[in-house]
Amino acid sequence: MPCPCGSLEPFEQCCHPFLKGERHASTAEQLMRSRYTAYSQSNVRYIVNTWHSTTRPENLAALLEQDSDSTQWLGLSVNSSHQGKGADEAYVTFFARYITGQQRAWIYETSRFIRENNHWYYIDGVHKIPGRNDTCPCGSQKKFKKCCAN
Repeated sequence: MPCPCGSLEPFEQCCHPFLKGERHASTAEQLMRSRYTAYSQSNVRYIVNTWHSTTRPENLAALLEQDSDSTQWLGLSVNSSHQGKGADEAYVTFFARYITGQQRAWIYETSRFIRENNHWYYIDGVHKIPGRNDTCPCGSQKKFKKCCAN
């Protein structure tokens, strides 16, 4: 079974060891991909544990539990990944598609991660909005208005 994170690796060798706590992500991109997989599998515990305590919403687990039944994750595209000001800060820009209820939706974000005690954590993100004539961030090479904007 391919991993939901879009890496083309088998799930058992890709994100599964992270979700089970057998390994820790060695890069911010690995953490981002594993968090997407956790969202797709309603693994609330992993999402909460990998969100830095200084920025994690107090009621995050309850919110995630509430949304997990009505959300189906459709795919992830990682657009870029780069180091921040130092070796312990990194940014990952991604595009994720999902259906909630009957409505198709997407998240386009540059997420910020920090590493503490050799563990990466999600801190926060800046949401992005592609222009209608921009190439769609999903990776299709189509214009956004002809692809995921619909």
